[in-house]
Amino acid sequence: MTVITTHKVRFEPVGIEMEVEEGETVLDAAFRQGISVMHGCKEGQCSSCKSKLIDGDIELLKYSTFALPDYERDTGHILLCKTHAYSDLEIELLNYDEDLLRRSIPVRAYDAVLTGIEHLTHDIRRMTVALGAPMKFWAGQYVDITLADGVTRAYSMGSPPGEPDRLAFIIKKYPDGAFSASLDTVLQPGDRLSIKGPYGTCFRREDRPGPMLLIGGGSGMSPLWSILQDHVASGEHRAVRFFYGARTRADLFYLDEFARLEAALPDFRFIPALSHAEDGDSWTGERGFIHEVLARRLRAEGLEGEMDAYSCGPPPMIDAVLPVLQMAGVEPDHIYFDKFTTAVR
Repeated sequence: MTVITTHKVRFEPVGIEMEVEEGETVLDAAFRQGISVMHGCKEGQCSSCKSKLIDGDIELLKYSTFALPDYERDTGHILLCKTHAYSDLEIELLNYDEDLLRRSIPVRAYDAVLTGIEHLTHDIRRMTVALGAPMKFWAGQYVDITLADGVTRAYSMGSPPGEPDRLAFIIKKYPDGAFSASLDTVLQPGDRLSIKGPYGTCFRREDRPGPMLLIGGGSGMSPLWSILQDHVASGEHRAVRFFYGARTRADLFYLDEFARLEAALPDFRFIPALSHAEDGDSWTGERGFIHEVLARRLRAEGLEGEMDAYSCGPPPMIDAVLPVLQMAGVEPDHIYFDKFTTAVR
């Protein structure tokens, strides 16, 4: 009989305690027990889970020195996603969100069946699945999806939490994508998938009175669409501005749905922008990169009240959007973002 050695982990300054098994990362142990500390890539690349070891014996698995430079490692900093415990640990969380901790959901594995794949544009697909059991999640979160061949990728839900046993994902297709290249060729309705989650800290915060900004590009539409649908279902009343960047008009979708929402909601605007509008587009809307359009419109709108901003899309877009939001007076702890990176074969 195998005996599993466990150790106690105490997170300060929040005073939360949990157990971690030897061979399990601290971050995975937190996920398993429903303690949602700040995290991002889960692979030692992004530094979102960077913390400081106060006491205890650990081993750090291989990580990027971009996420944890040597000088920080020498002062006791660690990445929770790469930390194995060999004694009881005391860890100081350098970045934490009390609302996130309060609304933590344990990560679990779910059996799923592919129910459909819809073409939204030439390179954007909407994939729908049915779960064997309902999954609780917050709008804006994501899951890891594993195909039968073992390929695993992270995708944000593009459906609201009110449909816990039927999930949708808006996925950008890449020619060499280890997962996405299968959408038009290998995958068929009825195929079985494995889903694990939920993950992510970029989810809709409830009962906020001020305006809400949604900023995305490409498949960044997926979590933002989930957030918007959840906002509508909640019955909350607040100004909402949805900024979406695309190259050409052919890269836009859901336009009819957005038009209906603009007609139904009292203070909602969908603001698409084309960075490479073509002569045949007959485009009369915003032009330029989405961070440029965001800066112009925020100056013109004169929105009042404490704003919440959610930005999802490729890293260059997020990096350009963040200083615009800060210049517009959005408080740093009210800016939530999810950087989408690509993975190839």
